[in-house]
Amino acid sequence: MYAIIENGNKQYKVSEGDVVRVEKLKAEVGSEVEFKVVMVADENGVKTGADVASAKVSAKVEAQDKFKKIIVFKYKAKKNERKKQGHRQPFTAVKIEKISL
Repeated sequence: MYAIIENGNKQYKVSEGDVVRVEKLKAEVGSEVEFKVVMVADENGVKTGADVASAKVSAKVEAQDKFKKIIVFKYKAKKNERKKQGHRQPFTAVKIEKISL
């Protein structure tokens, strides 16, 4: 069984026991969170729309961290104009506990 959840304008395919890195959430490490379900697939088939309106995916917050640094380098040719920036995107690692219909 797996589900498609939505968070931070992105969708993630999850199963029970998975650890997923989602957009940063305002939640403490160890707390429980729930996600909006878009689709659920199990042995009976695929359910979407009104069929999954009451479905819930509960997860436990494992960590609040940042991804590896990426380098953004902009320059203009022949003008000796250079700009170097670094960026680390924050994320929340959650462990999927239960998918309920």
